[in-house]
Amino acid sequence: MLVAVLGGGQLGRMLGLAGIPLGLRFRFLDPSPEAPAAAVGELVVGGFDDPGALEGVARGAEVVTYEFENVPGAPVRGLAERVPVLPPPGALEAAQDRLAEKRLFERLGIPVAPYAPVDGGADLPGAIEAVGLPAVLKTRRLGYDGKGQAVLRVAADAPRAWEAVGGAPSILEALVAFDRELSVLAVRGRDGEVRVYPPVENVHREGILRISRAPAPGLGGAIREAASSYAHRVLEDLGYVGLLAIELFEAGGVLLANEIAPRVHNSGHWTIEGAATSQFENHLRAVVGLPLGGTEARGHAAMVNLIGRVPDPSRLLAVPGAHLHLYGKAPR
Repeated sequence: MLVAVLGGGQLGRMLGLAGIPLGLRFRFLDPSPEAPAAAVGELVVGGFDDPGALEGVARGAEVVTYEFENVPGAPVRGLAERVPVLPPPGALEAAQDRLAEKRLFERLGIPVAPYAPVDGGADLPGAIEAVGLPAVLKTRRLGYDGKGQAVLRVAADAPRAWEAVGGAPSILEALVAFDRELSVLAVRGRDGEVRVYPPVENVHREGILRISRAPAPGLGGAIREAASSYAHRVLEDLGYVGLLAIELFEAGGVLLANEIAPRVHNSGHWTIEGAATSQFENHLRAVVGLPLGGTEARGHAAMVNLIGRVPDPSRLLAVPGAHLHLYGKAPR
């Protein structure tokens, strides 16, 4: 069975590594001829909005999925008319717009930080009055790893913040004094079965994930149940098939939803060795219609993200229980 994947980064590579033992074949679409996923399948080089490239990656595929959520929605909907696209395009579009995402959470009764839409610079003073300060201005689209964001601590920061986001349509969101950042990963099959991984504690620095600890240490039962409930609500509402991640803030015993990722997620790398079934395998099982695997943790695990340079592999692998995952990206 051939699986077409929109995106050929490290997540695509890990999908391929998980799917090859299941007898799956892969074809990836990515703008870069050096995309890491080329090691595990055929690579079509082209833009995500290139009709010829999209046709090329989907030709003969049983299903199309993605490992990168900033794929334009319209071309994906066009593909869905000819071949199953999972998760469904509606989930992709909900995750691409922070305002739509917040409204989805609110509609499902999932708490979020106070926010206000900012469609133009003239809206910013009113948004500051509604939300209060400190706050963070976030572009509605295309921000990741801390990009497309600016913190406002006093009203005089408004012009600088608006310039920092390039004058793009945005939301102003209260800066949450959270106790820690969490994420919950859940998978839903074609038959509607849902399985949820233990919530994970994440540590970010400079907008980039550095460490994930699984299961999250000291996690109370109420927080664990809330995270699972949020995941079930979103999966069911979107008619979702595949792996979904929800990024969360734990603040004073309350769990606030931050954003969703309609794909396998960096905070789920620990599942490769640390869970009964990895997030990558379970995503593939879901989208091709196979039974889902167990999501329970095998004890405790942590993921450390290597940023900038790779330490001596022999030193890393000398650590008892350590596993090394390199995927061929150059530092930048």
